[in-house]
Amino acid sequence: MLARSGPKLQTPAGILFSGKDLLPAVLGLWPDPPGRGSRSWVLQRNCPAQSHPSTSLPGQLVGTEDALLQQLADSMLKEDCASELRVHLAKSLPLPSNVNRPRIDLIVFVINLHSKYSLQHVQESLRHVDASFFLGRVCFLSTGAGQEHHCSIHRNTVLKLAHTYRSPLLFCDLEVEDFRATMAQRLVRMLLVCAGHVPGVSALSLLSLLRSSETPPPEEL
Repeated sequence: MLARSGPKLQTPAGILFSGKDLLPAVLGLWPDPPGRGSRSWVLQRNCPAQSHPSTSLPGQLVGTEDALLQQLADSMLKEDCASELRVHLAKSLPLPSNVNRPRIDLIVFVINLHSKYSLQHVQESLRHVDASFFLGRVCFLSTGAGQEHHCSIHRNTVLKLAHTYRSPLLFCDLEVEDFRATMAQRLVRMLLVCAGHVPGVSALSLLSLLRSSETPPPEEL
């Protein structure tokens, strides 16, 4: 059983945006703490009245592309799911300090291949993730590969990063709505597994399955 308590993740209390099925048009942003450029906010879909807190699905998206992260979270919240889905968004880790430490079941690091700044923030954020998350509750999501002539980050660079942290790497052009919707569905399913809502399948077994289907790291090609 993977421990879910005490991750080095924090999120401001009370910054929850609720809607019947979709996100509100305007998001409130938690102000940046002094001396730190990180900011975070939480997106939440209303859950049925009878839902118990243990049925919540809290996921964390980390990346510098605010618009893409919001669109991905939007698509995730549209997925048909009986549990209360919460998507925490942040430019980087650690998140702003607060007494509340919500349980996070899956962290998705989003890397834009068009931006070295995006990769740098992910690399710096990884230092703040508790080691237990790398047992199946972290994945990397690379976007922008469809426009290779605009890429400033080589595909092999993110392959090596994912291999170093023993975590799966997914590719998706998030700017394309159909691709984004398919990826959102996949992430929600991964989140269900990581939260322990799929009997007989653990986050660690899912990690094993995902990594066995991956492209080998460059040095092994």
